[in-house]
Formats: sequence, C-alpha cells, structure tokens
Amino acid sequence: MKLENKVAIVTGAASGMGKAIAEGYAAEGAKVVVSDLNLEGAKQVVEGIVSNGGTAFAIETNVTNDEDLQRLFDETIAQYGKLDILVNNAGIMDGMEPINEIEDARWDKIFAVNTTSVMKSMRLASNLFLEQGHGVIVNNISAGGLYGGRAGGAYTASKHAVVGLTKNTAFMYADKGIRCNGIAPGAVMTNIQSSMTSVSQYGIGRQQLGMALNPRIGQPEEIAKLAIFLGSDDASFVNGQIVTADGGWTTY
Repeated sequence: MKLENKVAIVTGAASGMGKAIAEGYAAEGAKVVVSDLNLEGAKQVVEGIVSNGGTAFAIETNVTNDEDLQRLFDETIAQYGKLDILVNNAGIMDGMEPINEIEDARWDKIFAVNTTSVMKSMRLASNLFLEQGHGVIVNNISAGGLYGGRAGGAYTASKHAVVGLTKNTAFMYADKGIRCNGIAPGAVMTNIQSSMTSVSQYGIGRQQLGMALNPRIGQPEEIAKLAIFLGSDDASFVNGQIVTADGGWTTY
C-alpha cells in the first residue's frame, strides 16, 4: 500500500474529486479525515470507506471559517496523533464573468474559498510538518490556474494565486522534508457547476470556445490516482510542480 500508516486530511471530500481522493487514499492504507461543509455527505463517504476495511472519520468544515479550520486540524491530531498529508480540494466556481462584470461580493467569496482557505490550511499544516520534519501538501488547483480561458476572471485569478503559493511553499521548505505540489485537472465529471449562479452569458460564450477542443471529460478517480502518487513516497523527488491532468486538452 502506497500510503500505509499515513494520516491525510482531504477537504471538499463529500463528493466529486475529493470523495474519490479520500476513497483512494483509504484504499492505499491512509487514515483519512473526510472534511466537507456537507456533513451528511462526508459521513456517507466514511461509511463507504469503513465498509471496505478502511479508516476514516467525517468532520463538518466551512473552510472560510478560522475556527472550523483550527478544529479540523485539532480533531485530526486528537484522533490520529499526527498529520502526514494535506489535500486542499474544496473549491467553488464563479459565474464565468469577465472583469467588467465581476462584483465585489463574488470576488471576495471566490477568493475566500479557493485561495485564502488554502493558504490558512497550508499555514496550519506547515507548522505541524516543521515540527515533525516531514509532510506533504497536494493542492487541487484546476487548469484554470494555468490558462486564461477556462472560467471567469475571479476563479481564474484565485487559482493562479494558488499556483504561486504552491511553488513558493515548495521552495521555502524544500530542505525541511516538506513537499508541496498541485494538480491542474481539466474538465472532470463533478458537481462543481452547482456552485455557479448568475452565469454571464458573454463569459460562458467565450469560455465555450475552448470546450470544442476538449477530447473528453475526465472521471474523479483519474484525478485521485494522481493525488495518490503525489501524496506517496513514489513522488519523493517531485516538489513545486503543477501536474496537468486533462486528457490532452491544453496541448491544443
């Protein structure tokens, strides 16, 4: 097992890629903290993991709430005694708005979930990792963090910021036994579209131009396999990288 005796937090783990990552980590021997704002969904994921012989617990977490984030890490240490891997997966979409249509409230919400919460989770994890002398961070970022035409301005900017944060963290702690990498999925079959409201018709029209080049939609399990690799010792010499998984979409 690639992750035997490891302890991992996975945020946004009640559905989609987070669910697949949590299940994949558990199947590889990790003890998994299934964190999500949707507690009932998180509990269902845990039930599935446990029924398959894995170890996990569910915790309700609003990643934009400092107290919730602190409790997430405190409960992890209380139940499992350590943390080896942090997977920042929780995220929401914007409404495909170009810059002239972005409202402050939308911008603030997108950055709170997609960027600031990631920074705060990484801050909490890195302090633990520095004490331990080891640790791994995997940020699920999106191809939107590498290119300009995959979403609206707010989402695109929020994900680009996490790319920079990932690379900076990898550099800062490269000699401390801490690795930090990111995944940039293309179009994957998840329910993230449910977070989209007041969609910009102009923006989505522009964004759809690139969709014609997409060879296929990915499955959450395909992203989970990459997250397993990056979280494991198989990736011991991989640090500060953003790995694209999009079926070749961005090669065009």
